Order: sequence, then structure tokens, then C-alpha cells
Amino acid sequence: MQYRRFGKLDHRVSALGFGCMRLPTTDRKPMSKKIDEARATRMIRYAIDRGVNYVDDAYNYHGGKSESFLGKALRDGYREKVMLATKCPVWLVNKQKDFDKLLAEQLKRLRTDRIDFYLFHALNEKAWKGKVVKHKLLDRAEKAIDAGKIGHIGFSFHDTNKAFKEIVDGYDGWEFCQIQYNYLDTANQAGTKGLKYAASKGLGVVIMEPLLGGRLASPPKAVRKIFDAAGADRTPADLALQWIWNQPEVSVILSGMSTLGQVKGNLMSADTSNIGSFSAGEQRLVDRMTKKYEQLSPVPCTKCSYCMPCPHGVHIPANFEMFVDGVVNEDLKTARRSYDRFLDEKSRASNCKQCRKCERKCPQKIKISEWMPELARVLGEGKPPSKKRTK
Repeated sequence: MQYRRFGKLDHRVSALGFGCMRLPTTDRKPMSKKIDEARATRMIRYAIDRGVNYVDDAYNYHGGKSESFLGKALRDGYREKVMLATKCPVWLVNKQKDFDKLLAEQLKRLRTDRIDFYLFHALNEKAWKGKVVKHKLLDRAEKAIDAGKIGHIGFSFHDTNKAFKEIVDGYDGWEFCQIQYNYLDTANQAGTKGLKYAASKGLGVVIMEPLLGGRLASPPKAVRKIFDAAGADRTPADLALQWIWNQPEVSVILSGMSTLGQVKGNLMSADTSNIGSFSAGEQRLVDRMTKKYEQLSPVPCTKCSYCMPCPHGVHIPANFEMFVDGVVNEDLKTARRSYDRFLDEKSRASNCKQCRKCERKCPQKIKISEWMPELARVLGEGKPPSKKRTK
């Protein structure tokens, strides 16, 4: 395992971190509450035994069940081997005491008396001003540090680069941040500019969505054709990960792994990671693949499920996944079959009432209420996609 600098902190963090958002489930539904605890425990401990020392969780992952599971998985001495990170669900905070209450609950779930890295979850401009600043939550976090309940304060982020800089500059005590970053997101959200800005301020930078919800690990046919023609020595997933690790501002990459095979593959990648090792030829390949992806993908959904639950029962990420796969792989027939077979009627896009509650929570700022009727028309009624939606 390779280890990297974590901003100005006196920590050496593993190049690969274990994200707990996509643990294996017994019902095979992504991010279900029904975590396959035996498989997930085996995966986490396998990774830790091979050098992973950063594990990331959140209050709401797997329907609020992930932290309790992780607390059990880190028994038998594994808690002492890792830096444990989890996140404050700021959307549930309406007064200062809520912060303390939630932190106490998370410590109990995780079976620990200290959370090493505590993040304000999914900050954007509205949550920063309307929750963190308004309720003086940083004061509560500092008191939790003084009490030994928190080690370091940071935030995860989904908004514009302008909002990112505002949050970074809004508090002198930030020690790290977590951003979405991959070779398709260099100009989205915090982007490359945000990565470099945070690092220039001495913050450790944690990377999430390095494979964009798995999309970069399994390229569509048109992108795969470019990749195969290049004769690359790496897999598509390894190429995407190495592209990120090549950058000195990156502290650790989180991967939400769902199988032991993914753990093994990512560990192999991490073992060979290094700054400045990405060749000019590999960068040209990434540039060509990026251009093709941008031509193909109709919607930037990463299946993070922050939009869920839908008050009308629509499974928004599943609908998007089927639609995107159908359009990108030019196989709407299979997408429609999946829509019919695997989504119950209540979960389908046709049940969207355009209430827009999901849009306020979507990190990608997708106009979900405008997309759902299109998905219902294409997947449910068998009609061709609108040109303006797939160009």
C-alpha cells in the first residue's frame, strides 16, 4: 500500500480509502438497508489487513444502517487500525442541540468514543449559510474536539466552485474536505480548481466518486472501442484511479466497493499508485475517452441516492441508470426490459408528480422533474428519446 500526505496534518493516509455507501446487500438492490454483513465485514477487514487505514461512512448510508454495521465490523482490533470518518447530516439539524444529539447517536452506532474525521455532509451554499453558519455548528464541533469526541473537522461538498471557495474561506479551522472528482468532473462542482485551492490552503483532500458511480469502470461500447484501440496496460478502472493519484493535491481516494473482487482490484491499483507516474500517452487516451463520454451521456446521475426517498415512491437512481445505460450502449430494448422486470410499478418514473423535492437534494443539480416524464415515455411507453435530451 502507498501512503500519502494528508494536508498539513501529521497523518499518512492510505492511497485507497474504503467508502461504505455501496456495501454488498442481501437483496442485491444498490444501497439497500439489507447489508450482507458477513460479506461486507470480510471485504472491509481484507482491505484493512492489506494497508487501508481510512474508512468513510455517513449517518444516512444504507438507509441509516451503515454506521451500526461498521461499528460491528471494526471490532476485534480493527478500529485501532484505521482513521474513522463519518458525517453530520446537516439537513436534520435545526438547532445547536441537534448536532450534539446526532453526534452522540453516531458514536453509539459506531461503538467508539472518538470519530477521527468528522464532516459536515454534502455542503452547498444553502446548507453552509442556512445550517452551519446560522446555528453556529462549528462552535459545537470545536467543543466536541475539546471533549475528545472528534479528531478533525471537514466537509463534503456538492455545489459550484464559487460556493466551494466561499466555504473553504469561511472557516480557518477546516483541516480537510471531500470532493467529487474524476476525469469527467474536472470542471464540475469543486473541480480541478477547487482541488488545487483546497490543497493550497493546507487541507487534506478526500476524493469521492472517482469512478462516477462505476460508469468509468465499465465504459460503453463507443468508449471501450477507444480504450481497446490504445492497447493500454491498465483496466479502465485502474486508468481512472491512476489519473487521480497522479495529482499531488490528492490525499486519498474513496471507493464504494460492493464485491471482494472490486476490493482486490482497487488494492492492486493502489499498490502501484504514485504522483507524476501518469504518462503523456495515457493522458491523451483519457482526453479521447472524455470527449466520447461527453458526446454520449444524456444525464450526469451518479446513483448517490441523495434524492431519495421520493415522497411518491419513484426510485430515481434506478430509473436514470436504466435510461443512461440504454442510451449510451444503444440498447434501449434491454433498458425497457429491465424497467419492466426489475422496477415495481410504484418505483417507475411514470409516478413522478413533479414536486421537485428531489431536485433540492441532488448534488448534480439534475432537473429530475423534467427528466422523469421523458424516462416514462421512453422506458415505459417504448417511444424514442427526445433529441434534445440525448444529443
